[in-house]
Amino acid sequence: MKAFAALLDRLVLTPARNGKLKLLSDYFRDTPDPDRGYGLAAIAGTLDIRSVKPAMLRELVLERMDEALFRYSYDYVGDLAETISLVWDQEREDRTADDPGLGAVIAEMNRLGRTEVRSHVRTLLDRLDTSSRFAFLKLVTGGLRIGVSARLAKQALADFAGKDVGEIETLWHGLEPPYLPLFAWLEGKSDRPVLATPAIFHSVMLSTPVQEGDLDGLDPKDFAAEWKWDGIRVQLSGFGSTRRLYSRSGDDISGAFPDIVAAMNFEGVMDGELLVGGTARSNSPTRTFGDLQQRLNRKTVSGRMLEEFPAFIRAYDLLLDGDADIRPQTYLERRTRLTGLIERAQHDRFDLSPLVPFSSWEELDRLRMEPPDPVIEGVMIKRLDSSYQAGRAKGPWFKWKRNPYNIDAVLMYAQRGHGKRSSYYSDFTFGVWTELDGKEQLVPVGKAYFGFTDAELEELDRFVRNNTTDRFGPVRAIRAERDFGYVVEVAFEGINRSSRHKSGVAMRFPRIARLRADKPPIEADRLDTLLAMIEG
Repeated sequence: MKAFAALLDRLVLTPARNGKLKLLSDYFRDTPDPDRGYGLAAIAGTLDIRSVKPAMLRELVLERMDEALFRYSYDYVGDLAETISLVWDQEREDRTADDPGLGAVIAEMNRLGRTEVRSHVRTLLDRLDTSSRFAFLKLVTGGLRIGVSARLAKQALADFAGKDVGEIETLWHGLEPPYLPLFAWLEGKSDRPVLATPAIFHSVMLSTPVQEGDLDGLDPKDFAAEWKWDGIRVQLSGFGSTRRLYSRSGDDISGAFPDIVAAMNFEGVMDGELLVGGTARSNSPTRTFGDLQQRLNRKTVSGRMLEEFPAFIRAYDLLLDGDADIRPQTYLERRTRLTGLIERAQHDRFDLSPLVPFSSWEELDRLRMEPPDPVIEGVMIKRLDSSYQAGRAKGPWFKWKRNPYNIDAVLMYAQRGHGKRSSYYSDFTFGVWTELDGKEQLVPVGKAYFGFTDAELEELDRFVRNNTTDRFGPVRAIRAERDFGYVVEVAFEGINRSSRHKSGVAMRFPRIARLRADKPPIEADRLDTLLAMIEG
């Protein structure tokens, strides 16, 4: 465990991308099988390990220390795994001779029966040193947040072996932890793994946001424009009897969308947007991202949900047409093939993303700011002669979103962050005013944990510590009154009605755009303002 624990410690303290890549590459090179494969799975989010409930961990640590002392320690540290790893009674000073490997720890945890978990976890915490305890607790509680994405881990594999990351992406979903065939191939010890299923994920082509001056000097005649819909980017892969639906990051989400998978009557790989509602061909409206969220992050879906939130694909591109790899062809050539495929597809599950006619960038700017449908969040701009390239190459594809929504809100609650932010209150809940029971009150409308600078974070953290009115576990309530509180400008990409939130609204991608310490809380926005945004 020591090697994996050291890796986590260093990744958390290394902000630079290239630094993280080197740490990961060194770990893959120096760590033996199967530990490195399980470490890769943990970082990439594909590790299967028996989970341990936080309540049981609290009970274990309270067997050894006073409850009040633990509560004070937890409040100061802000993270359960880190707190337990630091306060756990260490009766043995020398643990160098007893360092169970990551693979052995995972295998033993997954072998345990239900009644054996408690005693085994207690024994293991005794065996491990502080850093290894922290790593173990993060694994079994599912709280591994170290600022490393699955994509970055795959890039580190590519750097370590001198391979193209696209090759690794292509193999990824056909292999399982601890990825022994993958590492054997990367080290030149065996041939490239042969996958059991041909319906694999291919790295998607990404766009770059339009910045000031990006379109200057570009001829609009060389580009096509499509609406950018507020759904999630997906890839459909079908060969023989095998059908798969993947997210843009390569996660298999087929189980949550059996209606889409069942409707796939083609062979090849399609790129598109997953939405709910009705296709253009069924003459039914496209529904909001909030409706789509009812279907997301589920392993299975009920018949009622299939009926209430019917899913469909708005097709953007075609990577493979049957066995033919058409990615090197131009955008127009691929779209011609895609058009024919969609014409033969099930009309209530598939439609073609329409082109947006325009003759100048000024005209397109007006169109993207006033789209014909509230579910549209801007336009995509694609070079007519562009091939389909994995990754985010600047030039072929652009995204030009509508300007974000902005409101002034009042900070209500705060929680400590993770990693390098674990000593700061950096996760904020904010609210706006509304009338409840005849009184003006603040109601929470969203959460944000980015958008501010390090200096601004220190200012916010200081305000939270000096103006805490109550504590709820790791969460602090912040003084927020008509004449005293902290106002922030919040930017967000969209807003929908939500029955799951007390305010009745849910924001899309909220972030703190500006600190407004100069503004009294009573001048913050009202809930009516947000509801009016939904109504248009």
